[in-house]
Amino acid sequence: MLLQPSLHRHKVSLSSTISQSHPLPWKNPNFTRHQTVNYKKLTVITCSISQIHNYGTVDYERRPTMKWNAIYRRISLMENPELGSGSVLNQWENEGKRLTKWELCRVVKELRKYKRYQQAFEVYDWMNNRQERFGLSPSDAAIQLDLIAKVRGVSNAEDFFLRLPNTFKDRRIYGALLNAYVRNRMREKAESLIDEMRDKDYVTHALPYNVMMTLYMNINEYDKVDLMISEMNEKNIKLDIYSYNIWLSSCGLQGSADKLEQVFEQMKLDRSINPNWTTFSTMATMYIKMGKFEKAEDCLRRVESRITGRDRIPYHYLLSLYGNVGNKEEVYRVWNIYKSIFPSIPNLGYHAMISSLARMDDIEGAEKIYEEWLSIKTSYDPRIANLLMAAFVYQGNLDKAESFFDHMLEEGGKPNSHTWEILAQGHISERRTSEALSCLKEAFATPGSKSWKPNPANVSSFFKLCEEEVDVASKEALESFLRLSGHLKDKAYASLLGMALTGDELSTKEERTEQNHNEENDDENGSEMLVSQLQGSL
Repeated sequence: MLLQPSLHRHKVSLSSTISQSHPLPWKNPNFTRHQTVNYKKLTVITCSISQIHNYGTVDYERRPTMKWNAIYRRISLMENPELGSGSVLNQWENEGKRLTKWELCRVVKELRKYKRYQQAFEVYDWMNNRQERFGLSPSDAAIQLDLIAKVRGVSNAEDFFLRLPNTFKDRRIYGALLNAYVRNRMREKAESLIDEMRDKDYVTHALPYNVMMTLYMNINEYDKVDLMISEMNEKNIKLDIYSYNIWLSSCGLQGSADKLEQVFEQMKLDRSINPNWTTFSTMATMYIKMGKFEKAEDCLRRVESRITGRDRIPYHYLLSLYGNVGNKEEVYRVWNIYKSIFPSIPNLGYHAMISSLARMDDIEGAEKIYEEWLSIKTSYDPRIANLLMAAFVYQGNLDKAESFFDHMLEEGGKPNSHTWEILAQGHISERRTSEALSCLKEAFATPGSKSWKPNPANVSSFFKLCEEEVDVASKEALESFLRLSGHLKDKAYASLLGMALTGDELSTKEERTEQNHNEENDDENGSEMLVSQLQGSL
């Protein structure tokens, strides 16, 4: 049964919660739009995977709500994150409140859920310094390895693995290391490790296969996904719901609707499998990619019929996917239902809504949703502002983007590297070399820039502009920024400068921090989404 606004006692109209404040500064009627942008360019989204196996670890979701939530909020809302999670935990105990391991593990779980990996790592670090109170298990070690890989890189995770006693090296810790390799697309190490896991008889269930299939999706080797499925069948290892969902994604990314539907039919015949909302969001994504919008919308209706409990994530997918279809009426319908069910909408929800409206060129609607977000936000998230700034720049309205940037600063927002890159892109379009370089310089200097990489297309456009303007100094300046940040070890940037790198000179994923390929795009690349969601398996 589809969710309908009439099913809820309190129907929320779109205009009812929009801020009634004075017009925002960038909404000056003197601003003009110089060009129209097609926001309907499809970005692939595939399924999300919540959990796969917990290997006997505690099912925290079934425990009653306790004071862990207050601890989590204190950590997540720290005004100065540089003080670290440990300072919050010390303050909590100084107030006479005793912390338990269960509460701290639940805090870690929530921090990981919202990708606050540094803070989660700091909680475990605090526990490690108190081992007489918090005896750490192999399961804890697996989670720590996962966090180390994210926060300090894979090489540090490998060192952690090697230092562990053999009694801790069970399938969980091997699975965590395998996942780290896959997330960083380290194919040779992943394949070597899973061979070692086979020798230890650790590959007797679907999870390791799901992780490896995700790797092959990441590197576009879809035939290897089929080989993994074949191996599972040969060894009588049952496919789980996630195996099927990944297989569906692989078929769709190969552009084969027939194969996609054959896999789905096989899935329906498997009595142990009950297709979930992720299954149909995956199929919808693939149909959108193939231009089969009617079939996509049919799948989206099935997504709605399978939403259970208080899960917000399906609504984010529905908003994004209906935006990709270009069905604005459905986007607003889902948005109103979402707001009628939940008392508050997180930033991710507003991000999905604004992004969808921008893709459909409904900039006015996106601005209204932004105003609504301003009226309820607890902190300023620059990623939401970046969506509108990018929309203004793509429309050729740099003045409006700069006015919006000033507004963001007045609201207390802190620009991130992507914010500065958006402005740089606008200046490049206006052939303002000096201003573009200044923005790129800010992008490289902004805190958190180590996890950011400039879009190679923007770098290429800047170099081309420098050549046309015979501006050698500006080109050399950007080249220097790229070199100091280590990006010239990446072929994508080295090739722009005509550099030929040897195998030893090329950077590997092991040497890099995991990169956020496009932080401002709410529609993650399908295979990346699969990897990130597999973290629940730990």
